Amino acid sequence: MKDLIIRPRYTERMAPFIGKNVIKVLTGQRRVGKSCLLRQLCEHIRQEHPSADILYVNKELSAFAHIRTSDDLLAEVAKAFSLASGEDGRYLFVDEVQDIEGFEHALRSLLAEEACDIYITGSNATMLSGELATYLSGRYVEFHIHSLTFSEFLEFHKLSPDNTSLRHYLTFGGLPYLSNLPLDTDICFEYLRNVYSTILLKDIVKREGIRNVSFLESLVDYVADNVGNLFSANNISRYLKSQRVNISPLQVINYLKALGDAFLVNRVSRIDIVGLRKFELGDKYYFEDLGLRNCYLGFSWQRDIHKLIENAVYLQLHTLYSNVFIGQQGEKEVDFVALNGDMRVYVQATFQMGDEKTRAREFGNLLAIPDNYPKYVVSLDEWTSGSNYEGIHHLHLLDFLQRQEL
Repeated sequence: MKDLIIRPRYTERMAPFIGKNVIKVLTGQRRVGKSCLLRQLCEHIRQEHPSADILYVNKELSAFAHIRTSDDLLAEVAKAFSLASGEDGRYLFVDEVQDIEGFEHALRSLLAEEACDIYITGSNATMLSGELATYLSGRYVEFHIHSLTFSEFLEFHKLSPDNTSLRHYLTFGGLPYLSNLPLDTDICFEYLRNVYSTILLKDIVKREGIRNVSFLESLVDYVADNVGNLFSANNISRYLKSQRVNISPLQVINYLKALGDAFLVNRVSRIDIVGLRKFELGDKYYFEDLGLRNCYLGFSWQRDIHKLIENAVYLQLHTLYSNVFIGQQGEKEVDFVALNGDMRVYVQATFQMGDEKTRAREFGNLLAIPDNYPKYVVSLDEWTSGSNYEGIHHLHLLDFLQRQEL
């Protein structure tokens, strides 16, 4: 466990469910640290219950290659626990459970028999929400694991919170394994490109049965270049046709969904600020990890900085709030409306506030909102230092990304 850095935001949320007869499901993009968190939970149980009977199945290891179906999994569990006393509990951990055909049948059986306390990880939203919801409705609790926040990035890389560290985070993103590599563009991007290829080919192409891989890659390229822009399947279809890629709007929608199901990108809907009514059209897309966006597209700091700022603000809000939307009030748009029950916060993200037109837009759109929930403008202006304009907080991105609450 020496190489594992504790991420208490997740372990504290999961701890109350240890020993409860519900399946604990850790979801998220590949390489965001689900396996490490699973190992941390396993080690926590070993410390609390030294005589516990534990079976840890890692489908990425050859030792478990023989577990291909639900029957194989059940046989492995029966073998592991056949001579176990069970006096201090039986615990089953399965890493990357989606690689086991019909896994939900085995889990349903084990849960019904109360044979063991079950923990699983998976890298596809459709599989976990679909199969589990169908067979185990109400019998599992899901924890979505994100790539590292900026604060976690600083801890993993042993860095101080300054503009150099912020630039590294915006460039290389928050995949935990990068802490084992020098923060060098060639080295990090080589690793990130390999992760990207695995997600694309294993979690999207193979899982979804996608045949037109070249179109999928063109779509990722389009999404990466249009972070923060309103999306329309018709507009994307027309753009791709101009690039001699003939694809229908329906196929665009299906492929975008596949990208989201693999947690590569996040679809963010628009809502009416006053009535919280969700709009049918006009979504935006943000990458789950900035490094994967940058390594694929071909990174340019000067060209992409405003997109990276907006994506980083979204990721921070997504870790703090259960729901994040684009806000619309008449003709005025607010970059983000984040909701947690009765809690609400509004955030505008921009590069710099150097001219009066930008200040009028960023502050003006927030001032027009007829409520007293917290409002923020986030930028890279060095002079902000937590300044306040008519009740609106103006924060440097460096400060905003270190906030544990808003």
